[in-house]
Amino acid sequence: MFISTPNHRPKARIRTQLLRIEYGRALVKSDLLASEEPLEIRLLASSGQVSKKVSEGAKTLAVTMRTPGHDFELAAGFLLAEGVIAGREDIARIAYCTDPGEPQQYNIVNVELKAARLPDLAPLERHFYTTSACGVCGKAGLENLQRRYAPLEAGWTVSSEVIAKLPSQLRAHQPLFAQTGGLHAAALFDRYGNLLALREDVGRHNALDKLLGWALLEYQLPLCEHMVLVSGRASYELVQKALAASIPLLCAISAPSSLAVELAREFNLTLIGFLRDSFNVYSGAERLDIGPSS
Repeated sequence: MFISTPNHRPKARIRTQLLRIEYGRALVKSDLLASEEPLEIRLLASSGQVSKKVSEGAKTLAVTMRTPGHDFELAAGFLLAEGVIAGREDIARIAYCTDPGEPQQYNIVNVELKAARLPDLAPLERHFYTTSACGVCGKAGLENLQRRYAPLEAGWTVSSEVIAKLPSQLRAHQPLFAQTGGLHAAALFDRYGNLLALREDVGRHNALDKLLGWALLEYQLPLCEHMVLVSGRASYELVQKALAASIPLLCAISAPSSLAVELAREFNLTLIGFLRDSFNVYSGAERLDIGPSS
């Protein structure tokens, strides 16, 4: 395992020296970079193992490259999106790894479940290794998702004017992106366009997991009257994560993938792409309060 074991809490950004070329001249400058470090997510059954060596009672579920910060939310959101847990009530405790006599390891998170034994993870049919770029390697089949989720109900509508204003709110509340220029973001809005929470990370999947983890730990689920905006493209995995939290409307600054559109249509999720002043609606147009199409 390549996990490092720092004695100090890793930072979300670091300063580095660089050489900048301007008009043929070389200048020594400094710059802030978004940090990227591994996070190992481990599961424990609720039978006292947290007081023992983690190797005796814990199971490594995933390793993801992430920007340090909101690590507990990231772990909780990942478990929710993968169907390992159904809600906040399934979690007994989340903590950084601390074996007796050893320093705290801020790149390892232990999640203790309220269960005498760990769930069967084999049906997920995944290799639980993730990167900041691509999410979990592989994906559960559509049949598995159909067993886990029902199509989303329409319920409410939102105006196109409200949707068009979401990107400006996203940009205004991205402090780490403003400093480093190298982070994705996922933002949660209510049906009226009010920003409720925002999380940043080098990985767009991680950013959304952190956001879902926040909602789970704050007892805000399900998010059936909310919208999410992601700063990059909309992938199959991001649509799947939205379904896990019952989010009916997912917006992306960039393009959706073909599988994302297919999955959104299958579960009646409103999927919007290329969101700027205008936008494309790929599915679920009935949730938008717009004029007649031409």
